[in-house]
Amino acid sequence: MKESLLKKQRRARTVFECLQSHYPPVTTFLTHGSPFQLLIAVIMSAQCTDARVNMVTPGLFAQFPDVAMMAEAEPEEVAFLIKSINFFSTKARNIVATAQRIRDVYGGQVPEKLDAMVTLPGVGRKTANVMLGQAFGQPGITVDTHVNRLSRRLGFTMEKEAEKIERDLQQVWDMSLWTDFSSLLIVHGREVCGSRSPQCAGCLLRALCPSAPVCDQRRVAT
Repeated sequence: MKESLLKKQRRARTVFECLQSHYPPVTTFLTHGSPFQLLIAVIMSAQCTDARVNMVTPGLFAQFPDVAMMAEAEPEEVAFLIKSINFFSTKARNIVATAQRIRDVYGGQVPEKLDAMVTLPGVGRKTANVMLGQAFGQPGITVDTHVNRLSRRLGFTMEKEAEKIERDLQQVWDMSLWTDFSSLLIVHGREVCGSRSPQCAGCLLRALCPSAPVCDQRRVAT
């Protein structure tokens, strides 16, 4: 039987409460000292682990701690400081260009609106939603690889494209939960509900997850 939107919303609330009771309070996973530094860290985190980004940001921000100084940096200087992360040359160019746009268009302050943030080089909806929730206290759903995977396994969406998933989740999740729900799913995806080997047997969401029987069958088959 197809689950009604109301039942899905109630189940989502229960999922959130289970995760919230199990994991400690979750904020951002990236080390930073200002909204601008968080923005730069999130740009660098694309297709790269947060742990790796946190290894390079201290050196980067020691030399270029704010918008004014980053806007004057040469992309090659930034690239050298972040060369251990994926696509460092492209990200370095985007970082400098973003700082320049923030300086020239937004008066040196990171814009607090999604539509403005996505005009910055290297910034898409995922990055903008991280900023809304973690830097500015505004509701935002971060559809990274974990939220993408878990939201489909949990039956909150059938979509595969991030923007379509975000729209579905906006209907299913209470707006007040958007930021924290995203963070909790990321943690749960990293620790329990992996891409290839979800640990369904001991998962606290097993009774709430319509994909658990399917995962069990796949495990038996292999």
